[in-house]
Amino acid sequence: MDRLRVYILGATGLVGQRYVQMLAKHPWFEVAGLAASEKSAGKTLQQAGWVLDEPPPPQVAEMKIEKLDVEKIPRVDFVFSALPSEVAAKVEPQLAARGHVVLSNSSNMRMDPDIPLVVPEINPDDLSLLERQKAERGWSGGVVKKPNCTTTILNLPLKPVLDEWGIEKLHVVTMQALSGAGYSGVPSVAITDNLIPYIRGEEEKVVSETKKILKTDFEIYATTTRVPVLDGHTEVVYVDTKRDFDPAAVADAFAKFRGLPQELKLPTAPERPIEVRPQIDRPQPRLDRWAGNGMAVVVGRIRRLAPRKLAFVVLGHNTVRGAAGNSILTAELMVKTR
Repeated sequence: MDRLRVYILGATGLVGQRYVQMLAKHPWFEVAGLAASEKSAGKTLQQAGWVLDEPPPPQVAEMKIEKLDVEKIPRVDFVFSALPSEVAAKVEPQLAARGHVVLSNSSNMRMDPDIPLVVPEINPDDLSLLERQKAERGWSGGVVKKPNCTTTILNLPLKPVLDEWGIEKLHVVTMQALSGAGYSGVPSVAITDNLIPYIRGEEEKVVSETKKILKTDFEIYATTTRVPVLDGHTEVVYVDTKRDFDPAAVADAFAKFRGLPQELKLPTAPERPIEVRPQIDRPQPRLDRWAGNGMAVVVGRIRRLAPRKLAFVVLGHNTVRGAAGNSILTAELMVKTR
């Protein structure tokens, strides 16, 4: 196929840089432009301050960053947005009205009934809501959202449990990486030798977004915390199932879980979206966050605490699977199924 042109908004932030990193070496996509705040406009990507471990891809390192201007964004196949939510709330509807297809990391509009909130292995059919946007909002383009990073990581293992055994109630406690708050999100003096037992708005997102993605209304209780880990969100999950289970069968269901991205062999799709670790002390962020090139989640400590009481630990790379990678995989899915 001919390479598809993409444009990245918020290209200098952590998630924006992850978009750049993944899209610059993508077999289908070509980065046609970058935009960010006035502070970065006019600088090259290299000059703006690259913070990921791997150097910026050479073909984009010297690309000039443009000031964000809706009217000046060229005609491209996809716009990837890593904008702050307050900016995205204004800009993304304008882009959609002008015919752009926006795949967004921002939290605005996620719960609007006509906005797809997509984990490609779980609810790809929700992309049909783009037609509703055209009919009801009059947009010639559209907006697709990825869930909160914590929600994405959680929902991948929940899906096979829901399908096989049903879910009545869920408790989750998260230990979330610093990169989830952005490059300057948590001061070093606050997080060093410390754990912060509250992340504003995060618990509410886990509850509401999970119900929208899985189309269920079971009880969900969430506690979200920030820990001194660079990348990789770890979540301790307790599930009351509708039917009893054998832990080995749950592990097998996780390992066998596949979705439409795997069937279509999409470039960013991990061969196994859920990897199971049998070791008693896994998963761990440093050892497991790059499973499936960062696009798989890793599950361990699968236990039956009592009849219909399931416990497990899940880990995922929050800026890859939980952010940029999920949107890129969604774009691939849209290309293959349109």
